[in-house]
Amino acid sequence: MGIVAGLDSSPDFTRIVVCDTDTGAVLRQGYAPHPVENAEGGARPADVDPQAWLLSLGEAAGGGLLEGVQAIGVSAQQNALVPLDSQGTTVRPAMVGGDRRAQVAAADLVDALGGREAWAQAVGCVPQAAQPVTKLRWLAKTEPESAQRTAVLLQAHDWLVWQLLGRPVRRTTDRGGASGTGYWSAATGGYRPDLVELALGHQAMLPEVIGPADAAGTTPEGLLISAGTGETMAAAFGLGLGFGDAVVSLGASGSVMAVHPEALVDNTGMITSLADATGMHLPVVTTLNAVRTLRGAAEMLGLPDLESLSELAMKSTPGAHGLVLLPYLEGERTPNLPHAAGTLSGLRRESMKPEHLARAAFEGMLCGLADALDVLRGRGVEVRRIFLLGQAAELPAVQAAAPSLFGAQVVVPQPADYAAIGAARQAAWALAVSQGTLDPRTPPAWQGAAAQVLDPGEELAVGQAVRQQFVSVREQTHPGTFR
Repeated sequence: MGIVAGLDSSPDFTRIVVCDTDTGAVLRQGYAPHPVENAEGGARPADVDPQAWLLSLGEAAGGGLLEGVQAIGVSAQQNALVPLDSQGTTVRPAMVGGDRRAQVAAADLVDALGGREAWAQAVGCVPQAAQPVTKLRWLAKTEPESAQRTAVLLQAHDWLVWQLLGRPVRRTTDRGGASGTGYWSAATGGYRPDLVELALGHQAMLPEVIGPADAAGTTPEGLLISAGTGETMAAAFGLGLGFGDAVVSLGASGSVMAVHPEALVDNTGMITSLADATGMHLPVVTTLNAVRTLRGAAEMLGLPDLESLSELAMKSTPGAHGLVLLPYLEGERTPNLPHAAGTLSGLRRESMKPEHLARAAFEGMLCGLADALDVLRGRGVEVRRIFLLGQAAELPAVQAAAPSLFGAQVVVPQPADYAAIGAARQAAWALAVSQGTLDPRTPPAWQGAAAQVLDPGEELAVGQAVRQQFVSVREQTHPGTFR
């Protein structure tokens, strides 16, 4: 028996789990918030000094947490761009998160390459404000001196791995992290330096993409450091996702991703073609409106929280007495309706009750995510079971409606640090490969997540009728959006 650690540096904190290499059992845990000042209004800052990540890592690892650990895996927030000069010094603070400043830059880049289809063909995704390639364009336009000094491009997990290894000459990343940059293609497995130049105005050094079970190196103390990956890929690996599994993630906005053996090129730009942490692919479809739909409905009905909204919705019945909510409150990305508003349809005297509106909000949110799932199914992605993530996944109204609306078994995992666990599992894999006890193509078989399993059962026909009602209202209101 050996022990390994997984470190997850999220936008707000660092979590560390120390796991048994054979079973994945969590033996010890550490946590520390990032010492970062919030912007005005309590918002997350768009610029962060990466040293804050190291400080919080040091604090989370305090008290001998890493004693006896043989290998470390690193997972970190995606889309954080760390621009370095030729000496390896940060040119400016890291640009993190969904950076609204970069929205114009995203549109610029789409036009510069000849449209959405050209980007989908080149790298499997269309530039969004959050992506590193878009941040490079923003940098070139807004801070030309910083752009000029930028010689090396890293993401958060690349930078942390490099720091843990003592800042060696060789800098590395993995397929998962690289696939979100906008200048690496999951389909070809190669960089597009021409797109870096298109965005930044000149070439820059990019980290070497190493294999899922490869080690990035060894620390001066002899600790093996694995390749690292982005939080999404680490969480998928920590959950133990395999072929036939999809994840529906309920945040303010929503996302649907599935494990698939090949990269999907989607000319409409609805699918973002990411790579996972095992050598497979993670096509992702995002919606702009998930839990924000529920919060809006709760406020409209004067309810204090989502639990109250769920309780009220359970007093209604499937189909909400004919009420249908198209939840496009912030416009929508899937379907592509950037300027749409939400629509409430089917108002009759008998349906004008708070419980029916509450039910329609849950059904509208889930039907919007079912539309996103169908984009993947329509491209041959097999979906046998769906992992439902996010705090709203625990709500009874979500659990009652999701299996029949999605038309599949729904798994609600118990809350755990899945990204940190995935990073630890990657460390165990790299360690075993380096010792010759595991094949580089076969990750360690750890226990899956403890979970509640919900089957559609007899409700399936009812759920599909509700779904059909939603689709016909969507088609009447926004004809041909999915053609």
